[in-house]
Amino acid sequence: MTERGPKARTRRLMLETASRLMQAGATPSVSEVAEAAGVSRATAYRYFPTQAALVDAVVEQALGPILNWTSRSEDAAERVADLLRTSLPRIDRFEATFKAALKLSLDQWSRRQAGALDGEVPFMRGHRRDVLREALAPVRAKLPKKEAERLAQALSLVFGIEALVVLKDIWGLTSRQSEGVAVWAATALVGAAISANRERGK
Repeated sequence: MTERGPKARTRRLMLETASRLMQAGATPSVSEVAEAAGVSRATAYRYFPTQAALVDAVVEQALGPILNWTSRSEDAAERVADLLRTSLPRIDRFEATFKAALKLSLDQWSRRQAGALDGEVPFMRGHRRDVLREALAPVRAKLPKKEAERLAQALSLVFGIEALVVLKDIWGLTSRQSEGVAVWAATALVGAAISANRERGK
């Protein structure tokens, strides 16, 4: 259900403005979004007290249907392939937004290493853990817990903006080619984990 009223409209305006700025390649502060949206800084900070909170809200909005992804298949490889085919075009569509979020994460890491984060709230990125665990639901009961978690961790390497950075920016692949490589790698990882578990059971 869509929220209505002045507060909802102001929040929506803030998110739309932040999204537009991020799609243009910026990683805006709350103050910069407030100025671009024509909202007072005091009002803006009531909705988003930190840059991390603002960026997280924009990222969640950009993720959209990915967060609600489900599958009826009981085949883990099929489920993972479907997840990637559903997710990567969406991530590609909002590539600049996700790269801006990645930039914030890396910038905070650099400042943390230098002891200059000054208590700033960290930008936490972890949506992929939940959706990958959901995709692996059929095998989580069959694999040892550590193996199932390691498989989810391995799949996270070919799922998300980082995979597109490597495949598109470093290898020069198209979006479609990148998706194909990611799906191939993901299904190979699932197959390898299942095969290894079968071998141990013999």
